Amino acid sequence: MHHDLENLTAAWDAFCDALKAAGRIPLRPDIPDTPRDRAAGFQQLIRNLSLAWQFQYEYHDPLFPELARYFDPTRKQGGDNSDCVYVGAQINGTDTYRVRGNRGSARYFSVVAVETGLTPWGGRVAHALFGHQIETGADGDFDLWIGPEPPPAGETRNWLQTTPDTFRITFRQYFADWETERPMRAQIDRLTLPAPAAPTLSPANLARGLTDSVRWLQDSVEYWPEMLARWKPHRNRFLSYWQLEKNRIDATPGGDPMVCYWELPPDQALVIRVVPPEQCVYWGVEFGNTWWETVDYRYRLSNTNMHYAARESSGELIVVVAHEDPGVPNWLDCAGFSAGYVTFRWMLSEQQPVPQATQLPLAALFTHLPPDVKRISATERSEQLAARRRGVNRRFGY
Repeated sequence: MHHDLENLTAAWDAFCDALKAAGRIPLRPDIPDTPRDRAAGFQQLIRNLSLAWQFQYEYHDPLFPELARYFDPTRKQGGDNSDCVYVGAQINGTDTYRVRGNRGSARYFSVVAVETGLTPWGGRVAHALFGHQIETGADGDFDLWIGPEPPPAGETRNWLQTTPDTFRITFRQYFADWETERPMRAQIDRLTLPAPAAPTLSPANLARGLTDSVRWLQDSVEYWPEMLARWKPHRNRFLSYWQLEKNRIDATPGGDPMVCYWELPPDQALVIRVVPPEQCVYWGVEFGNTWWETVDYRYRLSNTNMHYAARESSGELIVVVAHEDPGVPNWLDCAGFSAGYVTFRWMLSEQQPVPQATQLPLAALFTHLPPDVKRISATERSEQLAARRRGVNRRFGY
């Protein structure tokens, strides 16, 4: 057998062995001991296998960058925002790139240059641009220069600066109205010359991709429940992401996520109350399980935001986390999970109010809530759910 094929075969065998070993991660004692919570770990492994392969092989070459979507309703991790479309490309910190396309109309829009770091996702954000900082045409078309040096005279005024450690750019688009806001459509090109010949299949590169992707998968699936465990001692208390998490990973710029760990038996509810800031480009409420993965947002009420949330006449937002439908508009459906997280984001807002959470018996919910708290009928709930699926299909282009 040729030496390259011998190495590839060995890499394949090691990949399979490592993947089998990763199947023990969901059985660790620090994971809630219920079949559904543990099954979610196996589900994340198989879902994120394709994401690992995308990051480490299919879209890994900075000489041939392509914009690729990270997460969707069936592939997600790391506190993915249910309102968001994440798109990014692998680049390097020395070459010059251009992104051209149409910005779309997502309520919050940003692009960041990410540096390598100590986690599978890299380190700190080197530089960022927000939607209001990017000049666009009347129709939303834009031209973005990416590189260590600013664009020459006469080129676009939009410049995302890179550093020697930059290895990726990430676009985030947070949608408020899922059914009417449009996602970005764009293409990235490397401008630095000379242009290399198109790549061909390489056994050595394929072997490297197998090794790197299964390592990325293991690190990712281990990392997120371990990080959420930092909030576990502070159950039902909202703390800033950066109060407990010191690694400056590729986090969304423009807002400090307020994260709360929840743990609910079937007969209890968690009531969360806050007055959202009025001057805010986007705000939203995310909800997920112990793997730091969002609860299904196609068929269940697993988040709300500034467009969909029903607020009380006083302006207060009341959100109820429960296993059963509590009959209020802003329900976060546990979907059978016993523990997880709730995250509030106030993006590009001067105010960062801290939500207050109270756990109580579900049977006592309406003795705790205001007498005139807003309710929702079964018909209205059905339409609420139908609108979510329509919005998901529109956002992801199905």
